[in-house]
Amino acid sequence: MRYLTAGESHGPGLSIIIEGVPAGLEVDVQAINAELAKRQSGYGRGRRMQIESDRIEVRAGIRHGVTTGAPISFWIENKDHTHWRNVMQAEPIDADVEIKRRVVRPRPGHADLVGGLKYDHRDLRDVLERSSARETAARVAVGALSKQLLAAVGMSLVSYVKVIGGVEADASYESLATLRATIEASPVRTMDETAGQAMMHRIDEAKAAGDSLGGVVCTEVHGVIPGLGSYVQYDRKLDAAIARAVMSVNAIKGVAFGDGFEMAYRPGSEVMDPIAYGPDGYTRLSNHLGGFEGGMTTGMPIVCTAVMKPIPTLYKPLQSVDIDTKQPFLAQIERSDACAVPAASLVVEAVVAFELARELCETFGHDTVGRIQARVDAYREEIRTW
Repeated sequence: MRYLTAGESHGPGLSIIIEGVPAGLEVDVQAINAELAKRQSGYGRGRRMQIESDRIEVRAGIRHGVTTGAPISFWIENKDHTHWRNVMQAEPIDADVEIKRRVVRPRPGHADLVGGLKYDHRDLRDVLERSSARETAARVAVGALSKQLLAAVGMSLVSYVKVIGGVEADASYESLATLRATIEASPVRTMDETAGQAMMHRIDEAKAAGDSLGGVVCTEVHGVIPGLGSYVQYDRKLDAAIARAVMSVNAIKGVAFGDGFEMAYRPGSEVMDPIAYGPDGYTRLSNHLGGFEGGMTTGMPIVCTAVMKPIPTLYKPLQSVDIDTKQPFLAQIERSDACAVPAASLVVEAVVAFELARELCETFGHDTVGRIQARVDAYREEIRTW
């Protein structure tokens, strides 16, 4: 499986092509749209989320609600494009017509300046329109489809927020059902109500100060098939592929599995997971390693944590330099959020889901969902008694 996206933040919309999805998968389009709606929600989001109401339009690869095995094409319209038609038009503009909203003062922390240098864009809008996190709507749609494929073999994902602006939530929970219900009811997608209130207060303070906040998000995968990935080559290690995908999400600056960076402060006896055998086969007595050994899944839940930097678009902008005059100025302001950590948890969940779905097909075949299910069932029984 692989996918490509195209589109700009204020262009007509986002195009998505997903190749390699097996035939025979019953697709719930409403469930995909529900994931898109959740990406737009969350405390601290900006005015753009009030304009858009993201929904996919299926343009290829699904017939009568079922995948055909052909490439799948989704389209997500940008409703805000109506206000940007002249600025973002594909047709040439007359030389004597001033280009509106030209960006010449790069924002620190964004791709603006380096992208302009790399591609020789004198209008930095050509950079920021594509580097914008608007593109993550496409990735959430791909991830939502991937989760439906994973569900067909008993795998499920859940994501939540652990930290916003230095406020840390208690991440313990009694059951998956309780966890899901709690985070879906939380404006900041955390299971700790007290911490959630403190997070929202911190977001309000940052917004009033023209500042922004980052945080830490966690994605868990349950019902994991042991042995996905491989140790034989660096590019076949599944945890490495997931880490790369998570790092590709806008503003993510660090990824860890299991106990992550805390392992630097513990001896090996406290971070390895003892092995046991029972009626369901081999298992681990703990999960400090987050579901991976040697780049392969152990069958324990995958626990992937990511840190998101504060959004670099500030309403109290930092110093920059005008690329035309080379004089110091305050950075240009584009509409933005005070905090997008809750949304980031959903985007991270989506890219993790895709990498797992891709590896599932790589291991058990790409042709039909029924054949994948039969092979997974046979494999699970084989390793149960191995």
